Formats: sequence, structure tokens, C-alpha cells
Amino acid sequence: MTDFFDDGDLHVCQDGPRDAPALLLIHGSASSSRSWDSLVPLLTGSHHVIRIDLLGHGRSAKPDDVSYATADQARRVGATLDRLGVEHAVVAGHSSGGVVATALAEQRPGLVDALVLINTGPSLDAFIASESAAINPAPWPPADEQIRRFASTGFSRPGYEVPRELLDEVRAMTYYSLVATMRATTEYLRQKALPDRLAPLGKPLLVIFGADDRRWRSASADDYRVVPGARVEMLPGLGHSPILEDPARTAVPLLAFTAAQRK
Repeated sequence: MTDFFDDGDLHVCQDGPRDAPALLLIHGSASSSRSWDSLVPLLTGSHHVIRIDLLGHGRSAKPDDVSYATADQARRVGATLDRLGVEHAVVAGHSSGGVVATALAEQRPGLVDALVLINTGPSLDAFIASESAAINPAPWPPADEQIRRFASTGFSRPGYEVPRELLDEVRAMTYYSLVATMRATTEYLRQKALPDRLAPLGKPLLVIFGADDRRWRSASADDYRVVPGARVEMLPGLGHSPILEDPARTAVPLLAFTAAQRK
């Protein structure tokens, strides 16, 4: 389905029974709801799974004259859940999607029951600088090889074959939406670290981290322990994108956590 906004339409996917507990999945930068495709079938037995392509990504609109600020992305997500009639949800975000999930919890604490952050760096101090973490505007759209270099640190091992669908998602973006989204995440983290934002909210928190992340220091996952009751699950042998590298292993702690929220 498509949700219509003045600043651009959002593509929405729904899977699983509509009367089951809602689980919202938020993708990271330069990606889309398709990044969750392999994980979704493992979740629909017990959840109404909702995925939204953030503005500028996937099958959503990609205007160059609107705000891609993290708070605005979160506001659009909350409005979409309202239109779907969802009053409560567990919200899971991968990478910068976890930053949007945090902003949504700050804006709508009554809507977000619990949070799952998957390889979401807690602060800019945790970032691992890499020459591959950049992409040039000319020519646009970029060639496959340029996108592969850009995406290479998103996986645990050098030489990993970046999925074709990820290449397509980056190519479908505008350079403006790509850069504006990444800058917005950086600015949000610069203003305040995620653990400091989450600690006063009192929301149950699960942090899942691929131990071999090449974008964020995996040890930084421990920074989230300042959040009361936070759980941290480290996945050895996986990198920045466990939802793609090993969906089954990622689903285990996620499902255990969501089941605990229903007790």
C-alpha cells in the first residue's frame, strides 16, 4: 500500500495476521523494506509485521525539497501507524533505522512499547572510519562497482557478494536523498548519544550486534547497558547486517524478546 503525505508518498508492507501484536521494522540508510525480506517469514507466525520505506528510499517518494531529518522521518512513520490503526508496537531498526526508531520512541512513547536496535551505533565515537563509506555524485546513478565498494563494510567479510537488490536500492535513490539521510543520522547522534536518549524513556530494549561489524565498534554495544534493563546479544561471525547475513540467528533473540513483552 501507499501512504500519502504532502512531502512525499511512503510505501508500506504488511505481513502476518492483522490481529497479532504489531512489529514495525525500519531499514537503514541506502536500503529499504526489502532488506528484511528473509527475516519476515520467521516473524509472521506471531506478529503483524509492518515495514515502511522511509522517504527517499525504496518505493517511497524521493523529493529533493523536503527535510530528511531523523525527527521528520520518525514523524512520518508514526503518522503511518496511526493511519493503519496501530496503537502499540514493538519497533525494530537496523543500523540508522535504529536511530529513527529511537526518535519515534522519543516522540511517541505511548505508541512504542519496546525497542530492538540491530547494529545501531550508540554514538559517533563508535564509528569506524572507512574510505569505502562514501559515494560520488557523478555519474549518477553509480555503477555497480562503486556501490559495491560503498556497501562492502556493511557485511562481515571482505569479498562478500553484495546482494543485487541492495545495488538496485542505492541506484534508485537520488544523490540528495542518500546524502541528506546520512547527514541527518550523523546530526542526530551528534546532538545526543542514543543511550542517553533511551535511558529516561523506560522502554524495554534489546540490542543485537554482529560481533564482526566493520562500521561500528561491536564493543560499543555495551554503551547501551546504561539503559535500565537493556539486553545485549552479540552474534559471533556476523557483521553489520545480520538480518541479511543470517536471518535465522537474528530472529532467535528478537522473537524471545517480543514474546517476553507479551507476558
